[in-house]
Formats: sequence, C-alpha cells, structure tokens
Amino acid sequence: MYLNAKEGEYLVRLARNSIAHYLENLLPMIPPKPDFPELLEKKGVFCTLLKHSGGDLKGCIGLIDSDKNLINGVIETSCSATQDPRFLPLIIEELDKIVIEITVLSDMQKILVYQPRDYLNEIKIGEDGLFIKYKYNSGIFLPQVPVEQEWNLKTYLCELCLKAGLDEDAWIMKPVNLYKFQAQIFSETEPRGGVFEKKLK
Repeated sequence: MYLNAKEGEYLVRLARNSIAHYLENLLPMIPPKPDFPELLEKKGVFCTLLKHSGGDLKGCIGLIDSDKNLINGVIETSCSATQDPRFLPLIIEELDKIVIEITVLSDMQKILVYQPRDYLNEIKIGEDGLFIKYKYNSGIFLPQVPVEQEWNLKTYLCELCLKAGLDEDAWIMKPVNLYKFQAQIFSETEPRGGVFEKKLK
C-alpha cells in the first residue's frame, strides 16, 4: 500500500485532533469515517512527537503488527505517545509546541542469512527499519532513526540489540530473529503547519 499526500496529511491531522481531544477529555475520540478507503486497511503505525524548538523527542509509540486499521491505529498511538513513560506526560499547553510525525509501516520481512555477518549485506540505512526478537526480548527502530543518529550498519544493529535489552553483539552471538520493513513518514512543517512526506535519502 502506498499513501498519497492527501492521505498522509489526513493521518497527521487526525493525530493532532486525537491528541487535543484526549488531553481535554482524557478519553480517545470516536474514530471518524475517512474519505479515503485505503485508510481502513490494517497496518502498523507509529506516532512521534517532536519539540518544535530543537526537534527533541517528546514521545513515540507504535503498533507493529496491528489488528487495527490506520484510523484506529493513529488514534491509539497518538493518545499513547502523549503518555510515553520515557518523558513527562504531554499537557494541553504544549500542544502548539510540538510537531507530529506519522510513520506507516510495510509488512515485516524476516531477514534470512547463512551467517550473522551477512546481515550487513541485507540492510540499507535510509530505507530499512529493523525489528529484533530473541526469546522474550524485542526492540524496534524506525528507518529514520539511524539516519538522524548518523549510525553505520554495525552501530545500527548494536543499538537495536541494546534497545531490546540484549548485549550489543547479540545479533552476531545469538540466534536472533531479525526483520526489516519500510515506511512512509508524514510530518508537520511546524505545529499545525503544512504536512509533507519525509524522504530519508
């Protein structure tokens, strides 16, 4: 599924309206009926909140393998992002100081290799997000993360392992399950501003 600019803008506007409703009422909004039938497809989605001054992260919550359509997924993740436990909860007065970013995920593709070092040949920074799973541990990075952090491939994999609560060399030393995925990223230019599709390359 490929979303066009109007569909991406709709999701970002929906996220902002959803957050405003949640902060005012402490309840999620009732899902609207969209003008775009593609948005009723079930897809993984993340909502990221960034401080407009400086671009620091204020919240990021997502659904990886979602059983919800994109409308319901955006409402759930946007509300949850305001309560990201890594940060103080977002308050209504901060709403005009954040930029909202919606990332729609493709299906996960398991990366199959003969030996772990071959992972380095199967991943493209600026294109692939990664999800790692080992026993009860798991972690995910959206494709924009290694670009923003200026990581190389080895650092990308090591940081993913650390995020999952594993040793940084677990991708080499343990029989992990590693998946890649692609994404479309739609972001506000400024709080309540225009919406554009963010290209990583």
